[in-house]
Amino acid sequence: MSACVPTRTDSPPEPPEGSPLPHSPPPGGFRIAGADLSASVSVFLIALPLSLGIALATGAPLQAGLVAAAVGGIVAGRFGGSPLQVSGPAAGLTVVTADLIQQYGWRATCAVTVLAGLAQLGLAALRVARSALAVSPAIVHGMIAGIGATIALAQLHIVLGGTPRSAALDNALALPGQLAALHTDAVTVSAVTVAVLLAWPRLPGRTGRVVRRIPAALAAVAAATALAAVARLDGLPRVDLPSWSSHALPQLPQDPVLGIAAAVVTITLVTSVQSLLSAVAVDKLLAKRAETAEGAAQSRIPRSNLDRELAGQGAANIVSGALGGLPVAGVAVRTVANVSAGAVSRHSTMLHGLWIVLAALLLVPLLDLIPLAALAALVMVVGVQMVSITHLRTVRRNREMLVYVVTLLSVVATGVLEGVAIGIAAAVAVSLHRLTRTRISQEEYDGVRRVRVRGQLTFLAVPRLTRALGLVPRGTDCVVELDGSFMDHAAYEALHDWQVAHVAHGGTVEFTGRAGGRISGPAAESQNCCRPWTPWRNHHCHSSPGRRTGRELADGLGSFQRDTAPLVRDELARLAREGQRPSQLFLTCADSRLVTSMITASGPGDLFTVRNIGNLVPLPGEENGDDSVAAAIEYAVEVLGVGSITVCGHSGCGAMQSLIGLEPGGEQTPLRRWLRHGLPSLERMAAGRGATARLSGRPPKDAVEQLCLTNVVQQLEHLRSYETVARRLADGTLKLHGMYFHVGEAQAYLLAEEDRRTGGGPSQPAQPERSGRPERPEQPERSGRPEGQPAGKQPADGQPDGEPDGGPDTAPGPAFDLVFHRVPPSGARSVRARG
Repeated sequence: MSACVPTRTDSPPEPPEGSPLPHSPPPGGFRIAGADLSASVSVFLIALPLSLGIALATGAPLQAGLVAAAVGGIVAGRFGGSPLQVSGPAAGLTVVTADLIQQYGWRATCAVTVLAGLAQLGLAALRVARSALAVSPAIVHGMIAGIGATIALAQLHIVLGGTPRSAALDNALALPGQLAALHTDAVTVSAVTVAVLLAWPRLPGRTGRVVRRIPAALAAVAAATALAAVARLDGLPRVDLPSWSSHALPQLPQDPVLGIAAAVVTITLVTSVQSLLSAVAVDKLLAKRAETAEGAAQSRIPRSNLDRELAGQGAANIVSGALGGLPVAGVAVRTVANVSAGAVSRHSTMLHGLWIVLAALLLVPLLDLIPLAALAALVMVVGVQMVSITHLRTVRRNREMLVYVVTLLSVVATGVLEGVAIGIAAAVAVSLHRLTRTRISQEEYDGVRRVRVRGQLTFLAVPRLTRALGLVPRGTDCVVELDGSFMDHAAYEALHDWQVAHVAHGGTVEFTGRAGGRISGPAAESQNCCRPWTPWRNHHCHSSPGRRTGRELADGLGSFQRDTAPLVRDELARLAREGQRPSQLFLTCADSRLVTSMITASGPGDLFTVRNIGNLVPLPGEENGDDSVAAAIEYAVEVLGVGSITVCGHSGCGAMQSLIGLEPGGEQTPLRRWLRHGLPSLERMAAGRGATARLSGRPPKDAVEQLCLTNVVQQLEHLRSYETVARRLADGTLKLHGMYFHVGEAQAYLLAEEDRRTGGGPSQPAQPERSGRPERPEQPERSGRPEGQPAGKQPADGQPDGEPDGGPDTAPGPAFDLVFHRVPPSGARSVRARG
């Protein structure tokens, strides 16, 4: 069964017209949750030292880092599409910004930041945010690692008491000389900073749990500042925040247009990709947090809107550049801290920006005490952490290590934009190599020829494939082992043509995977099993038609775990957390050909399904010890609160055939005892009592189909006899639907009524004639057929419309017919379904 039709998503429903957007603050004033307030303080304590350190690493004025942090929190936090993402100056932009400042100057760099923000707004308007995620993860991780290595090399010189060079390779070559001329005070302060950063998350005991609430970055910088003050390290360079009145604002660059355009493209791409990847990571963090009891109790947070997030980042870059700040992007460290602190809305991000503004205005004397070596050590550790071991393992597991290493080294040696371009070229080359590298071999074992194909089967491998297949002797048994995930049309045709010819000469062909599991190979279009267009391909491909191997269940479960489980795992996890909330009770026959989720295009959690022989609903009190159907009805209506109940019959129903052929007397088997609940349907059809049921466009083809239709109508009447159903119907909170599915035609029909007096047009929702409880035979073993009428005779309702069932001389019948209308591919909007 195909798992490609999930009917629910994690996204909340669209808000009604006039209501605030899910990303907007709640109406009725600026109400702030306590969790947002505490989270904003935690993020502020992390962002303050990091913003100063990143500004120091780029060579920009230190105030520029505070401006970018404040704007990222307030502007991007308010207008972005990821409510809990925290934006500001990012370590990933350090290398790019440092190059721009050195090449064009600080004020021109601010203008480039404004232009990059405008470019981001344009990309958001074109709705291309999702396409930015198409870059190979190996390239993204390699870019981040290369930037981290470049940052670490540059800041290491400041940690050792020196001055960094402009290029990463120059910093690496100058490192031995720097080590020979250490600055003791700078090394001491830096060592304390690094030690506190690494040890702070590992403080043991109850005291450690309390102390760890203070961010490690703040604790490390505070410890280094205290050490410098106590030891009177007066010769150590410190933070020097000039007056805001002398703060530099942007200026239009006078440099060549092509150079400025390249700079704008670089800033736009790096900030956009980093922000969008961080937004996707936020959704994953929120999904993990929702699995805990505390996270489930918090308010539901919408998933990230990537186009809106890109627009929010563009607006923040425009404002930051205009105010003389660094480029802004989503920052993973601060975002993780925000989510971990329990933030529930965008208020935490905006408040953290407000605290940055207040600190920049009120805490300047305190910030001036921070040694620059402490900030350099902090940024150096951040750069080293950007070379993630987890990313390395993921890349290695997916055989993308070459692309990762090439991108990393290219970013370090040439720059971010050039390095990413080289990484993309390497990824394309690796993909082409894998696509063309196909190994084909063959061997013979116990009289069976085995042809092994390793790699992807494309037209480039067809000559070698046909050569290997041509060496298989005619009339022999052959196994073709395919180990690859792709086969193009040329390879498919080659395999198919050879298979047909080999089988025609008396040989056999079996296609397997590398593990030996049988798969469906190229087959003739006339073959009835495993057609490539069927949604449940390979459902019966483990064995030939008519042959059972005993492994169908295990093979099917393995196929589910391999192919379907990854697609529905998130949806099933959500249902496991929230419980089932089906929209309707679906009561149908147990026939194996009736796949309810397929014909209703429904997914997990949509239908509460009850299946039995003949889709029967026993009248209350007639179950005789079997209360399963009544219990299901009560549970669905009272506990689950379904909004509708559907009784679905189908063509070729074995229960209806048994009812028609049921002879009085005989042994009371469990099947005969159960079928007695269908005798009222048989009597209804035979007596022509009430409005008759028929198909739209044609009369029922035989008595079995007539009984299948009549049975649906009769079981709907039985449903009305249940107290819980009757009460909900009277309240108008429950609807009943009749449905008929023709298996051979793959056509669904819905029950409605047509007014005979108006020529057969749709009338009121179908309300079959009710005369209390329908008459039932005294003995359950009665066949229910009228005397003298043989089984299978066409009932009288096949007469033309407008003529009563009993003929022109009988009393007039009801003024309406019950008609099962064909459901068109566009849906059943035109069908007045049974109410």
